[in-house]
Amino acid sequence: MKLTAHFFLLNDHFSPEYAEANHGGKESENNPLYEWEDEMEVSQGLKEIEVLRDGTFNLAGEMPDGEPFDCPVEKMFLLALKMENGQVGYFGVSESILDSYTLEGDEKHQVLKVYIKDYEPLANPMPGVFIASKEFPKALIF
Repeated sequence: MKLTAHFFLLNDHFSPEYAEANHGGKESENNPLYEWEDEMEVSQGLKEIEVLRDGTFNLAGEMPDGEPFDCPVEKMFLLALKMENGQVGYFGVSESILDSYTLEGDEKHQVLKVYIKDYEPLANPMPGVFIASKEFPKALIF
């Protein structure tokens, strides 16, 4: 199975009225619908996709001094990517900044679209993971 994931940061200042009056309802250079879009693809070894709401994501890695860390981040919208080799990867967004999502397709190709609210700062500690600043682990802020 193949998965194409699109993450969109909504532009809180987008004006549907301006778009309708001046551009046939479409966004324009001065009135963009999204601040940015991030696209990723999982094209090999993907066996199953599972949507988890209000899940916990374990953010793990190493500090600059080499000390390992493993911090749970709660209240996450998670997409568990179950691989043929038994490993599980994740895409995730804090529930507090998740506007909406769609997951469509068939058994060969799924397309995920995630829309993120832009009224709160967020961190992107790794590709496909977006954590609201107020929910980022305090132990990793220095």
